[in-house]
Amino acid sequence: MSSEASRGKENAVGSVSANKEWKCPLGDGHIHGEDVRKVWKECQEQSFWYRALPFCLGSMAITGALIYTDIWKKSKRFGPFPKLAVAGILGYAVGKASYVSTCRRKFQELGIGPTFGPWAGPGRRSCQHVCEECKKKSGATPAE
Repeated sequence: MSSEASRGKENAVGSVSANKEWKCPLGDGHIHGEDVRKVWKECQEQSFWYRALPFCLGSMAITGALIYTDIWKKSKRFGPFPKLAVAGILGYAVGKASYVSTCRRKFQELGIGPTFGPWAGPGRRSCQHVCEECKKKSGATPAE
């Protein structure tokens, strides 16, 4: 009777699941796919409108001005178009790349942090919280 009562009490608190495996309440790593898609779409749209398009148009305008003032020469065969195309492509790429840190911050706010690469840091875990039951179960001190 006492074991059933204590099991019921632990289930009410939420520390013991049906298969008697303890889970940290602050370490819920579940992130909804719809939230990820929303942030991804938002990043794609904002990086295009706020960075890639302005950089592309700006680099093409500067290149056009340099060609118009004869600082840069036109191609005899193709005219100014190859230089303008390269300037547009490079401006687009630089604009998209410049928005990466903003998108990374948005994903981190959602709860998706880097788990590899130089941004992850040494000994990175998905749940930074270590509660008393975790300490008792592992028998180790928290890694900080």
